[in-house]
Amino acid sequence: MWDVQQLLKRFGIFVYVGNRLADLELMEREIRDLYELQLIDVKDFQLAILVLRREQQLEREKNTSSQ
Repeated sequence: MWDVQQLLKRFGIFVYVGNRLADLELMEREIRDLYELQLIDVKDFQLAILVLRREQQLEREKNTSSQ
């Protein structure tokens, strides 16, 4: 997760909405935009998406179990 934040930071992108799941979804959108603009390579894109999707899954499971 830290690596994804550092990747975004390289482009001056800091994400903090205040809701963990919303933060992760916004980070995914930003990563997709960087890739579509060809600012990051396919390897970095794939790894970042994989990490973000895993974190989103964990967050959803955490939210489901706490309800």
